[in-house]
Amino acid sequence: MLKFASICPHPPLLIPSIGRDSFSEVNLTVEAMNQLGDEIENSKIETIVIISPHGPVQMGCMSIVKSDYLEGSFLQFGDSTLMKFENDIDLGIDIKKIADTKKISVEMINSGIFLDHGAMVPLYFLTKHNPKIKIVLIAFSYLDYQKHFEFGEAVYEAIESEDKNIALIASGDLSHRLTLDAPAGYSPKGKEFDELLIKLLEENKSGEILNLDSNLIEEAGECGLRSIIILLGALSLLKYKFEKLSYEGPFGVGYLVGKFKF
Repeated sequence: MLKFASICPHPPLLIPSIGRDSFSEVNLTVEAMNQLGDEIENSKIETIVIISPHGPVQMGCMSIVKSDYLEGSFLQFGDSTLMKFENDIDLGIDIKKIADTKKISVEMINSGIFLDHGAMVPLYFLTKHNPKIKIVLIAFSYLDYQKHFEFGEAVYEAIESEDKNIALIASGDLSHRLTLDAPAGYSPKGKEFDELLIKLLEENKSGEILNLDSNLIEEAGECGLRSIIILLGALSLLKYKFEKLSYEGPFGVGYLVGKFKF
């Protein structure tokens, strides 16, 4: 059963040992992520399904990792912290079966035990009270947005068939082009995209999100839209309200933390 849903950013500098001197500039995001971790604990979540933009993305199909365990570290960012989780393989298989009936291409892949930072950063906060939580790691594709929305519906059906408490997390940063020193360069469309997306989320206008102007999306240089669309598809049969917990972009990248009440 779906008990919790949220949008989480994934900059490694949210981890204190990595952020160091910059850590104070993301206080709002860290506080919001810690709040989500507390709510995951209060909801007695047993499995987290997380959609990561930095997972094993394939052009023509969604991907679900089928390894027994998934682990990773922040070594490439100068931190040796190791994270390891048991994979909820049965739930992953059920998601694929339901997606197959909807003619949505999904591949179960064995990527060894690798966890990318798009999953690890949110999980650092979300599993802080219970590192024994199982996970399902999903990577989106480059299929159209409607297919991602429909895939979200399949994810929801699979989750609802379970008798345990499950969380669904859309990992993703918003525009990477908010400031002159932003990693992808500056575009005034970056701020426009972030403000519009948050407004549409707050107004429950999924249809308008699916039909956002392609030039605006391209100019914004985002990495989280497809993750969010899958989540919106999963919530499409529920009455929900989006709550923005924090938003900031001190380094030229938009970090949105939000949860869905249903």
